Amino acid sequence: MAGRQRLKPGALLGAATRGTTNPNRLRRVDRWLTGDPQIGALLRRTDDPLVVDLGYGASPVTTVEMARRLRAGHPDIRVLGLELDAERVTAAQGATEPPWLDFRRGGFELAGTRPVLVRAFNVLRQYAEHEVAGAWQVMLDRLAPGGLLVEGTCDEIGRLCSWVTVAADGPRTLTLSCRVSAFERPSTVAQRLPKALIHRNVPGERIHHFLSTLDDCWATAASHQPFGARARWVAAVRMLADRGWPLLGRRKRWRLGEVTVPWASVAPASSGHVHLGNPAASPGGDLE
Repeated sequence: MAGRQRLKPGALLGAATRGTTNPNRLRRVDRWLTGDPQIGALLRRTDDPLVVDLGYGASPVTTVEMARRLRAGHPDIRVLGLELDAERVTAAQGATEPPWLDFRRGGFELAGTRPVLVRAFNVLRQYAEHEVAGAWQVMLDRLAPGGLLVEGTCDEIGRLCSWVTVAADGPRTLTLSCRVSAFERPSTVAQRLPKALIHRNVPGERIHHFLSTLDDCWATAASHQPFGARARWVAAVRMLADRGWPLLGRRKRWRLGEVTVPWASVAPASSGHVHLGNPAASPGGDLE
């Protein structure tokens, strides 16, 4: 695949984020990571399961939370938080729990490690859409065999979230996870779509069709509102499935405000879409 970058020893790749973070901001993706059978199998079959949290921000709190949640079911995993900003890494040192939890400077090159799983949240929002594939590729090239990248975005307190799973063969799924009592219609999550999709919520694109259909199902399910927003959401997602959308995962996840679809069902349809192997899509340069 094209889009790879040669890095000088010790070089860091990427641009520092704003650093915004809050306790429990990433609880929804953590809950998905701990409950997804594919992730569980991936962590169990790896002799030395290393998980990287890329771009944890000004506070290490969400990395610490992820480590505790994952280790509750997989006590042999190690978690490494990576940040480009040296001061953020220094500030996180007090939260280390060697050898299970550590913090280090690093970017898309993953600090030279070979993790089996990478969580990269709110990292690519500042990049241009055409840079997404290059960023994905740099991280994928450094994953352990069979590894997985989970890249996504959420609002400041974690009520609206979405993420895409990406493997060596390309993006696989899109998941939406929302506090269903926090919006008037599901398409509100469009403002928190991953960078690969956030500019594609326009007529003629698959993601727009998906969100529009979900909105219509939500409106149709209004009769369930007296039983609570969660019951309404479950009914709406069931209607979505009845309309032919290929939903993935267990139905009990619907009650958590989640819905997952294959990437192919929402992938950009117009020109200039995210495509692994595009040499022009490489992200920024070395920072050192």
